[in-house]
Amino acid sequence: MSPRPDTVFFLSDYGTRDEFAGVVRAVLRRLAPAATVIDLTHEVPPFDVAAGARALARSIPHLGDGVVLGVVDPGVGSARRRVALRVAGERQRFFVGPDNGLLLPAAELIGAEIEAVELAGADPVQDAATFDGRDVFAPAVASLCNGAPLGDIGSTLDSSSLVRLLLPLPRHATLADGRAVRWCQVGWVDRFGNLQLSAAPTDEDPDAFALAWADDDQNAPKGMTDRLVRRVDAFADLRLGELGMIVDANGRLALVVREGSAAEQLGVGTGQLVGLAEPPA
Repeated sequence: MSPRPDTVFFLSDYGTRDEFAGVVRAVLRRLAPAATVIDLTHEVPPFDVAAGARALARSIPHLGDGVVLGVVDPGVGSARRRVALRVAGERQRFFVGPDNGLLLPAAELIGAEIEAVELAGADPVQDAATFDGRDVFAPAVASLCNGAPLGDIGSTLDSSSLVRLLLPLPRHATLADGRAVRWCQVGWVDRFGNLQLSAAPTDEDPDAFALAWADDDQNAPKGMTDRLVRRVDAFADLRLGELGMIVDANGRLALVVREGSAAEQLGVGTGQLVGLAEPPA
C-alpha cells in the first residue's frame, strides 16, 4: 500500500489581505492535522486562470509527493466541474481544484496517465456556493491526506474531457524588410519586472535580438525598436540598467534589466506580443 500524501502545495488568487487563504488552511489543519501545507503563492492575479496554470507548471518540477490544491476559480458556483486528479505511478501526486484548465498543464508535465474524478458537492447547509476552496476542495484534499482512495471522493471522469487551456505558442513570420521574426507572448511578469516569454531558446538564436512590437488586437507589426537586446548568461553580464535577454530559471527566454525592471523600461505587461527579430544588416 502506498503511503498517504502528507504535504499540500497550495496556490490561489485569494491574496493575503483577506482571510480566505487562512480559512482554507484552517480547514485543512482541522480535517488533516498531520499534513503540512506549503503556500506556493496566493498572489495569482484575480481570475487569471492562465497565470495560475503557468505558476503551477513552473513549480511542479520542484515539488515532491503530495497534493496540489489550486484555486483560481472565476466560475465558482457555476456548472463547471470540481475535480481531483492523480498522476499514475509509484509516487503519490494528486491535484484538486476547478476543471477550468488550471491543473492540467502541471499534471501533464509529470505524467502522461492521469486518473480523474468529479468531486461531490458539499453539505448544502454549509456550502456557500462562492467558497469552494473551503467547502469542497479543502475537505477533498484532507480526505486524500487521510488515505482515502481517489475513487472514494468522487465519480470517475474520462481525463480526456478535462478542460485544456490554449496557451500561446511562438509563431514564426517575416518582417516587411525580410528579416525573420519569432512572435511570442509575455506570459509572466515577476516582482522584479522580468518578462518571461512564451519562447524557449534555440541553437539558432543570435547573440542579439531586435525587438518588434505587435498591435494587441490585430497581431500586426507596429515597428522596431532602435536598439538591440543582447543575449547573456547572467544578470551580471549586463551593465546596470541595461536591457538584455537571458534564459530564466524555468528554461524560457526572458527580457530583463540588471537591477531594474524590464516591464517598466519597456512599458510592457502580461499578454503583450513581442517579436524577436534578426538584427538589421
